[in-house]
This record gives sequence, structure tokens and C-alpha cells, in this order.
Amino acid sequence: MTMQKFFPPKFRHTKYTCPHCQVVASQTWHDTYKRAPSGGFAPVQPLTLSFCTHCEKWSYWYEERMIIPSEAPVEAAHHDLPEPCIAEYQEARDIVARSPRAAAALIRLALHRLMAALGERGNTINDDIASLVAKGLPLEVQQSLDFCRVVGNNAVHPGEIELNDTPEIAHSLFGMLNFIVEDRISRPKRIAELYAKLPSGARAAIEKRDADSNG
Repeated sequence: MTMQKFFPPKFRHTKYTCPHCQVVASQTWHDTYKRAPSGGFAPVQPLTLSFCTHCEKWSYWYEERMIIPSEAPVEAAHHDLPEPCIAEYQEARDIVARSPRAAAALIRLALHRLMAALGERGNTINDDIASLVAKGLPLEVQQSLDFCRVVGNNAVHPGEIELNDTPEIAHSLFGMLNFIVEDRISRPKRIAELYAKLPSGARAAIEKRDADSNG
């Protein structure tokens, strides 16, 4: 099972990944109105609603930012994200619209826990990445790891990246972490499950071949 491509909700866009049902679905937009003193109704300019045509639930936008549900700008956690990482991921997802810097720091903590789940020491993220690189880590995964490490660290110790000015960088952390989980956990698991379905005789022949080549 691979994750569906995520299209972040954007103001007035007619199609994106619904934060309620996680389906890429059409959205209809509705302005809000109040009774005017002179009679009739006048639009409430800052408040707008979007309606998902798939799950038929509403999202609420204030000054072109989604406020309910609050975690909407980023994708859900990968289904294979290790349990020790889930709490930080979910909390980061809940607050990223209000505080990109705080969310980035939480994603860095989730990355720290992920390193331990991948069999590394889990003490220093940079050392864990170097260890994985020595084991043959693909370049794109290494870059994803370092992106999460550097951006998350700058959220705690501000450097050249100001996440409150560029929240899309913080938003991308969630996709990066899910990509790492897909490559390091989900893909090997799927391959192992398929390999286990081979006849026992075929697997024994493969193991003998590998043992002979190593001898």
C-alpha cells in the first residue's frame, strides 16, 4: 500500500486533499453573510467555508487561512510511521498553521525517534544519518533526512531559515518524513512479503546460491 499523493488545501481552490476524509476531492466555496442594519444581508468578508463533495463536511477559513480543522495544510502520517513518532507528528500537524517553527521542532523530535526505530543509536541525528549513509543510504533519502534535521534544528535555534516567514518549508517536512518512512520501512516490508510467497524450494535455492557466492 502506497500513500495517495497529497494536494494541500489552498484558498478558493476547487480541488485538493480533504482534511476530513483524506480524499482528493472537489470543493465548493461559500461566503458567509450577516443581516445588514439597512436591511438585507451583507457578506462577512474574512470568513469563508469550503464543502467537500466526497465526505460532505465543511472546512472553515478566516482571512484565507483554514482554521477548522487546524491540521489541514499538511498530509496525514504514513500508515507505517513507528508508534513512538506518531504523537509528535500529530501534534505538529495540529499546530503547523499557527506556529510553523514549533511544528518543525516537533517533526525533528519525530525524526530523532525514527532513527532509533531504524536501528540507529538515536542519540545524535547527524551521526545516525552518517551511519545510514555508510550502509548505502540512497542520496534522495539522505537529503530528505538532512532537510528535516536542518529545518527542525533551525526552528529551535533560529539560523538563516525564518519559518514564520516561509511556512511552506515547515509544511514540506511532513512529506519528507513520510517519504523516509516509505523508503526505509514500507518498501522493504512489501518486498519481504512478496519474497515470502515464493515456494520454499525456490527460496532454499536462492539462499544456497548466495551462500556459495559468499564462500
